Amino acid sequence: MDLELSERVAIVTGASAGIGRAIAAVLAAEGARTVIVARRGALLASLAEEIEAHGGPRPMLVEADLYDPQVPPAIARDVLARHGRIDVLVNSAGGSRPMSVDADDAAWDEAFALNFSAARRLAQAVLPTMRRARWGRIINITGSVEPRSVNGAGVAKAAVHAWAKGLAVDVAAEGITVNCLGPGRIHSEQIDQRLHPTAESRLEFVRANIPIGYFGDPTDMAYPVVFLCSPKARYITGQRVYVDGGMSHGI
Repeated sequence: MDLELSERVAIVTGASAGIGRAIAAVLAAEGARTVIVARRGALLASLAEEIEAHGGPRPMLVEADLYDPQVPPAIARDVLARHGRIDVLVNSAGGSRPMSVDADDAAWDEAFALNFSAARRLAQAVLPTMRRARWGRIINITGSVEPRSVNGAGVAKAAVHAWAKGLAVDVAAEGITVNCLGPGRIHSEQIDQRLHPTAESRLEFVRANIPIGYFGDPTDMAYPVVFLCSPKARYITGQRVYVDGGMSHGI
C-alpha cells in the first residue's frame, strides 16, 4: 500500500532512540523528509546514516532541548526555511517521572514541561503552516490512563489527551487530524534499563498483565503512527489508541 507520504515533511521529536527513532525510520522509508529532534546529537547522526543507508532521504538534524520554550518556534522557523512546508508533527519526546505523594512544585513543573508543554508548543508552532495548506497530521505519543502509582508523566500525558481531543475538533474542518497513541511495554531504554532491567521481571509482568504474551518492539508503535500520518487516514481524528498487546482494561 502506498501511504502517499513521499516528499511530506515530518518532524519527529524524541528521535534519538526507542519509539521516536523507529517512527522516523519508518516515515523515511515511506519517502517522507524527516526532521529528527533530540538532545543527543550523536544518536541523531547515527539515525541519519541508517536512514540514508536504507535509501531514505537524509534527515534534517535538530539537536535541541524541548524544555526551552523558545525551541519549538525556532524549530518551525528553521524547517520552513529549509523545506517550505510542515506536514506532520510526531510528539514522541517524554519521560517517566515517578513521584512521591508529596512531590514539590518543581518536580511537577518539570514533568509537565517535558510531557505536556513541549508537545503543545510544537503543535502551536506548526499549526499556522498546516492551516494555510489545509492539511496536516499531529500525533502524540502518550501513555496509560490506568496509573498504578503517582507519576508526573502520566498526569501530563492525560493533559495531552484532553488538549488533543479539543484541538482535533477545532481544526478538523481544515484537513488537520490530531491523534494520540499510548504505548504499552515497548522495548526501549526506559523499559529495558530502568523499569524491567531483567528477563525475569519482564516475564513476570507479561504473565500478569499482557494477554498477547510479550513486550512490543518500537516498530509495533511506528507502523500505526505512520499510517495515521498518511492521507489514507483522513477520517481518523480525536482518537486515543493503545498499542499494548491487550494490557489496557478500560478507556
